[in-house]
Amino acid sequence: MPKIPKVSVIVPAYNVSKYIQDALISLEKQTFSDFEVLIVDDGSTDDTAAVVQKFTQRDSRFKLLEKANGGLSSARNYGISHAQGEYIALLDGDDVYHKDKLATHVARLYSRADVGVVYSASQTIRDDGKPTFISLSGKPVHPNPLLALLCKNFIGHGSNAVFRRCLISEVGGFNESLLSWEDVDLWLRIAATQKWRFYREKRILCYYRVRASGLSFNIAQMQACGEQVIKDASQRSPEIKPMLPTAYAYMYRYLTRLSLQGGDIETARKFIKQALICDKSIFYRDIRSLLTLISVRLSPLAKLAIVHSIGFAKTAKGKH
Repeated sequence: MPKIPKVSVIVPAYNVSKYIQDALISLEKQTFSDFEVLIVDDGSTDDTAAVVQKFTQRDSRFKLLEKANGGLSSARNYGISHAQGEYIALLDGDDVYHKDKLATHVARLYSRADVGVVYSASQTIRDDGKPTFISLSGKPVHPNPLLALLCKNFIGHGSNAVFRRCLISEVGGFNESLLSWEDVDLWLRIAATQKWRFYREKRILCYYRVRASGLSFNIAQMQACGEQVIKDASQRSPEIKPMLPTAYAYMYRYLTRLSLQGGDIETARKFIKQALICDKSIFYRDIRSLLTLISVRLSPLAKLAIVHSIGFAKTAKGKH
């Protein structure tokens, strides 16, 4: 009888033939080896599946699952439904793990029964895989994870979390009706149980790729999804309602950054105005918020410099 792996790594993949080899090699190099890798080809039209098959042929831990295109949440849920491991790790097909990623997080989950989700600091890499100067510490803005997640997705991106598979049974999987913010929605549902802790490793153990295609996005769609996620969270947990103005201020600040990155200055001005109306205190309590405000107000050249300093969002993958 085959041994059941401790960890199931879910790798959603859609037209990432250029990048997925790096992602899978980073799994081969893990210092922790008791895992399976479920690569979900979500209806790719390139040769993603062919690249993956090279790994499945040489390592039985790698398995290719193929389905019709349904989006990121659908692919993740499909992979999780086939998972055998006690723990679930998420790795998007264009991102990369540090060699100690799984070992570090599995040790934490094993030693701390109250911890449900573990994650780490992370660093962006360029399209060609070279590191940038931009890193995410993952430090929450509030000690209460529910309140912190309302303001900022401290996990940072979809390739960072490792969590207990039982959480999916408790709160459900990714909401497939959300075209963005789907990861924030899941973390908020877990936080709302008030049963599980989120644990941050300060080491950089994950690298997420900034792709030019990630800058093509629908701001109105992202706003609608963000508003829906915040609304759902407040309905689940009425006690957070006093925090909602601050949550909306952070959401509008985020949309301001995306508008700046897309070169839409007028829309950026609209969103920054809404953020100021909701809660102007975020601009003197949070340096990234202040930089965003300044970038809207300054000359085009200064805007460009500051936009680069605050980082690029991989909006195609629902980064927040």
